[in-house]
Amino acid sequence: MTERPAVDALGYEQARDELAEVVRALEAGGLGLDESVALWERGEALARRCEEQLAGARERVQKVLDGS
Repeated sequence: MTERPAVDALGYEQARDELAEVVRALEAGGLGLDESVALWERGEALARRCEEQLAGARERVQKVLDGS
C-alpha cells in the first residue's frame, strides 16, 4: 500500500473514503497476513477518526440548538 497521510490529519470525508477503500481491499482478499493486518489497523484508526469528527459536529450542532 502506498504511503498515506497521518489519520489525525484527515477530514471526515477523506477518512470515510479511505475507510471504504480499506474495506473493499480486505473484502477482495488476496492479501498477505501482514498487509491484511496493517490494513485492518489503518481501518480501525480511520473509523475512530470518523467518530471523532462526527462527535465534534454533534457538539457544535447541540451548542447552536442550545443557544450557546
